[in-house]
Amino acid sequence: MYKRKIITRMLPLLLMALLVLTTFMVTLNDGKAYAQKKTLFWGSSGNDVYALQQKLRQWGYYKGLADGTYGSSTYKAVTDFQRKNGLRADGVVGPSTWSALGYSDTADKLATKSDSTVADRGFVEESRDIALLARVIEGEASDEAYFGKVAVGAVILNRVRSSAFPDTIAGVIFQPRAFESVANGQVNRPLTKDSLRAAREAMAGSDPSGGATFFWNPSKDVSPWIWSRRVITTIGRHVFAR
Repeated sequence: MYKRKIITRMLPLLLMALLVLTTFMVTLNDGKAYAQKKTLFWGSSGNDVYALQQKLRQWGYYKGLADGTYGSSTYKAVTDFQRKNGLRADGVVGPSTWSALGYSDTADKLATKSDSTVADRGFVEESRDIALLARVIEGEASDEAYFGKVAVGAVILNRVRSSAFPDTIAGVIFQPRAFESVANGQVNRPLTKDSLRAAREAMAGSDPSGGATFFWNPSKDVSPWIWSRRVITTIGRHVFAR
C-alpha cells in the first residue's frame, strides 16, 4: 500500500521528466536537421531545395511547383526574400538565409563561420565561393589546359571587382545570360581536381587573362557586339577581352 502511494506520487514527476526529455530530443533533432542543410544555388536539387521551395511558397515568394530543383523561379524567389530581409541578394542559400527562413541553430552558425577576403570592391566568402568558381570553370573550360581554366576563373573575379557587375561571385555567376554553362546545365558537371585547383589559384591572385572581364569561344555563335571589346589575349580556344 505504501509503495503504491509512492508510485502514485512519483508518476506525475516521471511523466514530466519524460515530457522534458521528449521535447529536448525533438529540439536536438531539429538542430541536427538544420546542420545537415546544404548550401543551395542555381542547379541544386534534392530534399533541401524542396523544403526551401515549400517555405518560400508558404510565405508568398515562390509561385511555382515545389519540385526539388533550383531553377530560375526559385532563384527569383530566393533573391526577393533575401532583399526583403536585408541579406545579400545573390541567390545562394547559406546559413544566414536558412536562419532567416526559420531554420536556426547557434552551434551550426558558429561552426559555419569562415575566413573571408576583400577583393577591392567585391566581397568573397572563400568557403563556398571556391566551389562555385570551380563549377563554372568546369562548365566553361573543361577541355581547356590548366592555364586556360585559371584564366576563366580570373575573369569571374575581375567582374566581382568591377563596378559594372555584381559584387559577389554568386551574383556574377548567376547574372542572367552571363555564362553558357549556367544556362545549359554544364555548371552541374562533376568537379575535377584541376578545376578546384584552378579556382584556388585564381582566388590567390593568378590572372593569365591580363585583367579580362569577358571571354568567348570564336568557333561558337556569339553576339557581334562582343568583338567591340578590347582583346587582350587568346588562351586555348578562348578569346579574353575587357
